[in-house]
Formats: sequence, structure tokens, C-alpha cells
Amino acid sequence: MLIVHVHVHVKPESVEAFKLASLENAQLSVQEPGIARFDVVQQQDNPSKFVLVEVYRNPEAPAKHKETKHYAKWRDTVAEMMAEPRTSVKYSNVFPEDAGW
Repeated sequence: MLIVHVHVHVKPESVEAFKLASLENAQLSVQEPGIARFDVVQQQDNPSKFVLVEVYRNPEAPAKHKETKHYAKWRDTVAEMMAEPRTSVKYSNVFPEDAGW
């Protein structure tokens, strides 16, 4: 398993458009065989900040995800919505060792 947290700070006027674009991307992403989970979470005390929690089944899955049409559409759609460049942090799961995803 590879877990990636993508931290996104969106311009306040773009929050709703970002949510719509990200929901569409997430709904299509979870249909990919290499993706076990794809969450879009919004910070409660600062609604312009989001974290995309992407759980991949294998190390090759992120690259395959970035080749999809829905990822390219999301990337291009949200590019001008960013208040600052997005960042990501990669994690390995410790527990459960095999979540059955």
C-alpha cells in the first residue's frame, strides 16, 4: 500500500468549483483497479484547505492514475484555483498491515 496526502490550498472564491471538480475526479478514481480509496476532505476551520487522501494498491498505480483522462481534466481545471502550489506526502500503512483493499 502507498498512501499519499495531497495538501491543497484553494482561493476562497474557488472553493465550491474545486469541490465539484475534485468530487468528479474522486468518483472516477475509485473505479481504477490500482486505487483502493480516494478521499477528499475539507478543513473545518479553514474551508479553503483540502487534503486528498489517495490509497494505492501498488507502487505503479500513482503513475497509471496520472495517465487517466479524469486526472488530466482535474489537474487542468483546478490549476488556476490554487492559492499556492499543492504539496504531497507519501506514507506506508503500519496498521492494518493488510486492510483487504
